[in-house]
Amino acid sequence: MRIKSEHRLRYLVLSDTHANLEALEPCLELAQGKYDQAVCLGDLVGYGPDPNTVIARVRGLTQVIIRGNHDKACAGITDAHDFNHWARLATMWTRDVLTPENFAFLRELPAGPVMLETFGMVHGALVDEDEYILGPVEALPALRNLPTQVIFFGHTHVQGGFMLPPAGKYQSVRCSSGPHGRTAVLTLQDAGRYLINPGSVGQPRDGDPRAAFAIFDEKQREVEYYRIPYDIARTQEKMRKAELPEPLIRRLQVGR
Repeated sequence: MRIKSEHRLRYLVLSDTHANLEALEPCLELAQGKYDQAVCLGDLVGYGPDPNTVIARVRGLTQVIIRGNHDKACAGITDAHDFNHWARLATMWTRDVLTPENFAFLRELPAGPVMLETFGMVHGALVDEDEYILGPVEALPALRNLPTQVIFFGHTHVQGGFMLPPAGKYQSVRCSSGPHGRTAVLTLQDAGRYLINPGSVGQPRDGDPRAAFAIFDEKQREVEYYRIPYDIARTQEKMRKAELPEPLIRRLQVGR
């Protein structure tokens, strides 16, 4: 699917919110006034305690949303057979609490890739929406065959990405764990190729428990990476009240 835009915009890029409302809200507060349009790379639900509220919040921001593997599993499109035990339990809980409207919404989400004017969106990878792009083995073939200069992807919950600079060698894009707010800026080079991960809003796995997102400036050709703390204890309290698995609750504190 291809979506055209008449103007160069600043895009808020969200991914892997995972029903974590306490993480989503400070991201949106920090991003306020910094973007023209929002997009979402999938996994609105799964793991977290607020699937219905998070779906409503993201739907109110944008219509450009693709599905993630947890969206598929929670909507019954897949049976979660490849999930670990704790993730399967959270999937079953989510199915039980989703409203009929939100269940139907998740079922109707499109698979990636979705192509906009100057970039594309996938959840996992271009050739397989459930593939994890973790390093050069997966990233290099993808970079060499990108249909556009920039592809945003999620799924790994690791902020950063991969690139092939002009006449250069493959590089990883790494983001520092610096002060809250904008932690890094990547300037795109005209002949470069980029796989960009905004990081996970609701369940980071890069050792930094703060919520993550990115903003892409089409005009300036820059990707801005952001991190913001959130009330982890409140999310954990909700998860315990919902009797979600304790390992999923504890991992939020360490960003793993």
